[in-house]
Amino acid sequence: MYILYNILLSIAAMCALPYYAARMIWTGKYRKSLGPKFGFVDNKIFSEMNGSPRIWIHAVSVGEVTAAAPIVALLRTYFPEACIVFSTSTETGQEMARRIVTTATSFIYYPLDIPWVVRKFITRVNPDIFILTETELWPNFMRACRERGVKIVMVNGRISPRSFQKYAATRFFWKGVLDAIIEIGVISQIDAERLRVLGMPPSRMHIMGNAKYDSLAAKASHELREEAEKRLNITSADKVFVAGSTHEGEEKIILDVYQGLLNKYPDFKLILIPRHPERAQAVLALARESGFNDCITLTELIAGRLRTHERIIIIDIIGELFKVYSLATVVFCGGSLVPKGGQNILEPAAWGKVIFYGPSMDDFREERDLLEKTGTGITVGSGSELLEGILKLMSDPDDLIKRGEEGRKMVIANTGAAEKYAKMVSTHIRSGNAQ
Repeated sequence: MYILYNILLSIAAMCALPYYAARMIWTGKYRKSLGPKFGFVDNKIFSEMNGSPRIWIHAVSVGEVTAAAPIVALLRTYFPEACIVFSTSTETGQEMARRIVTTATSFIYYPLDIPWVVRKFITRVNPDIFILTETELWPNFMRACRERGVKIVMVNGRISPRSFQKYAATRFFWKGVLDAIIEIGVISQIDAERLRVLGMPPSRMHIMGNAKYDSLAAKASHELREEAEKRLNITSADKVFVAGSTHEGEEKIILDVYQGLLNKYPDFKLILIPRHPERAQAVLALARESGFNDCITLTELIAGRLRTHERIIIIDIIGELFKVYSLATVVFCGGSLVPKGGQNILEPAAWGKVIFYGPSMDDFREERDLLEKTGTGITVGSGSELLEGILKLMSDPDDLIKRGEEGRKMVIANTGAAEKYAKMVSTHIRSGNAQ
């Protein structure tokens, strides 16, 4: 099966390489990460990986980095002399990791799952333990870890419905891959059941909750909000509609909703945050086509331009989403009015905001269910429903504040998972050192 997997992987790589090369040339995307993923890494990075035990923790992108951050912080307190290597798959994840995972020793890109590449990386990093955040299974890497005696554990484990369908179709293969993982901490019972179906023994799985609650509860601060207010020239008295992590097809809906808000509240501001910052110029053009010429981007603000009359702010820099949510009167969370599975609705909830989202929330069902129990999360099926919902809440400010506060309390009440994951990992590290 590994032979077949590697044949298919090689075919996929040959087909995909021209696409990624073109994107790198024309947009600059993947320029920082493509070489390192093939193993072309400055030897200085590996030479600076000093300390013991040697802990390698991997988080695919921004969402996984957020979950991993509090776990890494705790592991640093447990093992002050450790070498903690933090890897990501995406450039946006790498940027976020360097900002919030402040106790890591080194940062690298996760290698492509090519046998000679992963063997080279594992040899150079030489980890005692590899920690996988959430669920992204790469067979060659995990097989190489097992052959070299590197322990593998999974923290904050979850499998979305879409991922589960893909894995389940070839479960006979993934059972062998999962055998390499000695212990898994999962977010929910649903995630545990999906992993059991794929072949993971229940005795090696534990339901521990979502570490993202710990990260977000700790990050939401008055100082961070003040920083965002100052940068965007927005005050606490301003009415602000924040549309975060939007995908293509949603921005036009948001702009129409915003026009409806202006008819009732002419002083409303709109902050648009595309899920992929490279789409910012297309979103800016769309806003102008819709009749909004009073727009400004965060890049312009950072360059020194002062926001005065501009009512629409487009965030075109990675890593700003969480702090910008602090400015919201109401929030729409994207990837949900188009079939993308939703985006992280816990971030605005940590600030005590009411969040609207569409019906496509398959990747965040548990979070959606918790927020809707408190009245903090609200599902809408269209732009007209979104406008109606916002106007209804704006007519009752006390209810708006109450709903948001219930969501914030829910986030705080669900903290504690990061410590459980860190203790699970530390048990395996200490047992290894004792041998």
